[in-house]
Amino acid sequence: MSTRRVGFVFAGFAILLIIVFAVSLCVGRYPIAFGEMFGILTRKIGGLDANVFWKIRFPRTMAALLIGAALSVSGATYQGIFRNPLVSPDILGAAAGASFGAALAILLGLGKIWLQCFAFGFGLAGVAIAYVIGVRFSGRMRESTVTLVLCGMVVTAIFSALISLVKLAADPYDELPTIVFWLMGGLTYAAKEDVLIMLAPLLAGGGLLFLMRFRINILSLSDEEISAIGVNAEQSRRVVILCATLLTSGSVAVGGMIAWVGLIVPHIARLITGPDYRKLLPASLLIGAIFLLAVDDFARTLFAIELPLGVLTALVGAPMFLGLLARSGRE
Repeated sequence: MSTRRVGFVFAGFAILLIIVFAVSLCVGRYPIAFGEMFGILTRKIGGLDANVFWKIRFPRTMAALLIGAALSVSGATYQGIFRNPLVSPDILGAAAGASFGAALAILLGLGKIWLQCFAFGFGLAGVAIAYVIGVRFSGRMRESTVTLVLCGMVVTAIFSALISLVKLAADPYDELPTIVFWLMGGLTYAAKEDVLIMLAPLLAGGGLLFLMRFRINILSLSDEEISAIGVNAEQSRRVVILCATLLTSGSVAVGGMIAWVGLIVPHIARLITGPDYRKLLPASLLIGAIFLLAVDDFARTLFAIELPLGVLTALVGAPMFLGLLARSGRE
């Protein structure tokens, strides 16, 4: 794809993101007209509309934008370094660890801030455990990424079992419904504090990944080619995995389990921009933000009750993935 065409594509996605973002600020159980939205933004309109906008609608929309972008960038990164298009952000146990941390915090009766801290911490811990075990078994990580993936599956299974134990110990009338609802994913209670909590890990992890886009291209090569170039694959993979884990853990800590975004969006971006991560990561960011904003709009307006966001992304993502597989098979 030529540089000029790439510029047009990214400009189109940026404009589409602005449009979807604006629509997301207006739709919901309490709709706000476009004119009223601009009046609120310019401080010309106050009252109930302004309270709904600033305390509910704007934080939720920002959270959907950030989580969609983070999960998509994380998924694209994992697919590159593991050289497997079926890899998703939860491959090394980050999502399962974060889910266990949140469930444990709910069981202990801790507040929202502690819930997010537990989720974020256990997400990082899950990947750290998988990484340490994987390096231990493979000797040197660059010799086998398959070992690391298998260790991630083991860690995910262990945390899933621990989540089941937490559910078993939870109060079936109070704590258990809260745990189940959180695990289904959603942004119903997203507030500005959640957005602020997400910013630090997302900016740190995402910023480093964007600076290392060319290095991710190198890590997508075979181990022999990486060695021939003279790149320290083990050190680079360690940094990239840490950055992608920050994105995944931060997203799960705020939005719960939102599946399929990190698997589907990188495939769509790759069809448009190709495999070059200098283009693929920005495209994944934009498309992921647009995708989750649109799905969240449907989640809160499609039926009389709000649908869990993780359930709706699975219902939308699974058929899309089948369509992508069918297209790949034809090509």
